[in-house]
Amino acid sequence: MRALILTGGLGTRLRPLTANLPKPVLPVVNRPFLEHQIGDLRRQGVREVLLATGYKPEAFGRALGDGRRLGVKLRCVHETKPLGTGGAVRNAIDFFKGTTLVLNGDVLQHLDLGAFLKRHRSLKAEATICLTRVADPTQFGLVELEPSGLVRRFLEKPSPEEVTCDTINAGAYLFEPSVVRLIPPGVAYSLERGLFPELLKRKRRMAAWVSRGYWLDIGTVEKYLQAHLDGLGGEWPLPLKGLRRRGSFLLGSGATLGAGAAHEGPGRVVLGAGAKVAAARFSGSVCLGPRTRVDAGAALTDCVVLERSHVGKDARLERCVVGRDCRVGAGALVGPGRALGDGSILTAFSR
Repeated sequence: MRALILTGGLGTRLRPLTANLPKPVLPVVNRPFLEHQIGDLRRQGVREVLLATGYKPEAFGRALGDGRRLGVKLRCVHETKPLGTGGAVRNAIDFFKGTTLVLNGDVLQHLDLGAFLKRHRSLKAEATICLTRVADPTQFGLVELEPSGLVRRFLEKPSPEEVTCDTINAGAYLFEPSVVRLIPPGVAYSLERGLFPELLKRKRRMAAWVSRGYWLDIGTVEKYLQAHLDGLGGEWPLPLKGLRRRGSFLLGSGATLGAGAAHEGPGRVVLGAGAKVAAARFSGSVCLGPRTRVDAGAALTDCVVLERSHVGKDARLERCVVGRDCRVGAGALVGPGRALGDGSILTAFSR
């Protein structure tokens, strides 16, 4: 089985965290996001992965190599100008030798690939869209189905009065090569606004399958933080290989936890390789990146601190994300919803 992952976006909603790294290789619980996605695919039989890259393509090779470490053959196809979701798929047409999985590179989900394929084949579909259910459908484009499981129509961000279902596009597709050939080459083109309406217009067999697994679009700072909190809270299967357990603390290689460091409430605290924590206090779920430092008296609640950053004495972090190589001064506060870009310096007692 082959998979194409769409990774070319600029990640503007995740700025400043994406100023130096593409969104798909931002660390999620100290592993590049794509490593979680590819690991799940490999466990379900995918052995060849192609990344459709655009923004900062060199970052993918640095983060993932050639895929051997992850158990897959990994290659990249680069777009020199933004092509959109459909254009990126068309740019990789030589990769489509049969039924091929296509994924958005910013969605954390547990996909039952066997069930997805079964629906695609049983309905003899040329394209099958993975759907997920949401509590507030008005924030998304909805997908209405026929009783047979084929797609009836798409509703783009309906008003409450227009809502007829709660199923949305989950950003995963199964495509036959015949569908990819319908996409015009070399131009910006959207799967959602171009290809899918065209398939309905041509009365091609387009099916849908509703996933019951975990699903989260990590495209904003709030959702990026939520991915960490959910993983540390047990909402999705978090790889724990190589971590030492000390109560609710999980320590990477060479990480040290000082006397007096304490954790309260549900959740877990992860210390990346070489992280050093003094007598600090933790609440909820916290992820500390490799070679981070947290000084005595600091209080961290439901937050993420990326690699090589330093949290000073008596500083407070609450539901926030601190980028790489940052300095949070003694007594400073980083409050809910904030994200510090790489290299930020917050002086002592700043608010």
